[in-house]
Amino acid sequence: MNVDDLPYPAYVYDLPGLADHARTIRSALRGTELFYAAKANPDPEILRTLAPHLDGIEVSSGGELAHVRKALPDIPLAFGGPGKTDEELARAVAFNVDRIHIESPRELTRLRELGRADVLLRANLPFAAPGAALTMSGPFGMDEDALNECARRIAESPGITLKGIHTHLASGLGAPALLDLSKRITAWALPWLRDHGVTEPEINLGGGMAVDYTNPGALFDWAAYGAGLGRPEARLRVEPGRAVTAYHGRYVTDVLDVKTTRGETYVVLRGGTHHLRTPAAKGHDQPFEVLTRKSEPVGRATLVGQLCTPKDVFARDVAVPPLAPGDVIAFAMAGAYAWNISHHDFLMHPHPEFHYIR
Repeated sequence: MNVDDLPYPAYVYDLPGLADHARTIRSALRGTELFYAAKANPDPEILRTLAPHLDGIEVSSGGELAHVRKALPDIPLAFGGPGKTDEELARAVAFNVDRIHIESPRELTRLRELGRADVLLRANLPFAAPGAALTMSGPFGMDEDALNECARRIAESPGITLKGIHTHLASGLGAPALLDLSKRITAWALPWLRDHGVTEPEINLGGGMAVDYTNPGALFDWAAYGAGLGRPEARLRVEPGRAVTAYHGRYVTDVLDVKTTRGETYVVLRGGTHHLRTPAAKGHDQPFEVLTRKSEPVGRATLVGQLCTPKDVFARDVAVPPLAPGDVIAFAMAGAYAWNISHHDFLMHPHPEFHYIR
């Protein structure tokens, strides 16, 4: 795709590259089920590209549920997330989702009134995850007392079937750390499920696979992870998001101005973090490439957008070649938690266009 033909800003998604990546992940998992977390990037073209390589999609709201069902009418769905409303639970039952992830005894009680459902109980287990970028505690899942209460209520509810346990305890872990955590989860979950009469246990290990924005070529070791999971006495499932799609999207924009203020150089770009929130949200420098200049870096600058806030920063004090208005910059690793989590209408700048390499 010729960058000269693009109106800026624009997202460009590499669909063949994404399909190859998903195919590699699926093969490496050796039978562990692969669900994609739609929250990472629910673009319909992304979903349709991934679908042949997935066992299903994980959604976390009624809106995501309707969106994914429209894009992929027949794919199995898992519905998770805290704070589900009665309307969302009813929609999940009506859409006959594959699994509903229960977050609390109260949520289970409300579901019982709506119809039949197969459920996983989300467990908030006291397992440390050293090196995690984010730990999912507090409102996410249940401790042992609440899990036992849910199991008791399910035993009294003929329409609800307990299928297994769902966990997502941490994010940003490499394969060795995530394997260690997965084994501790499985060692706890299998006897607990047997004690509550589940004869064909399922364990959803969640996502959390590390993505290194400082080194785009350093991918999560899916082969080691799949081999390490092996074939335990359970139906295993993972639901990654960022680690699937991050690498196959770019945010392409152009330089509007270059200026130096009190000794610091700023490159002002069209667009901003209202289009690509990831660097502001995670506090990192978004990797980038200058498409219109192939010269070596000769100085340093901070790349910013058009917003009226000092937080509108793509990359701070980074090495750059000589830049001028009209130069084109492509930010890599913009395929996940980028456009879909951004505050699109702040200052009401035009939205980016979306283009697809097919």
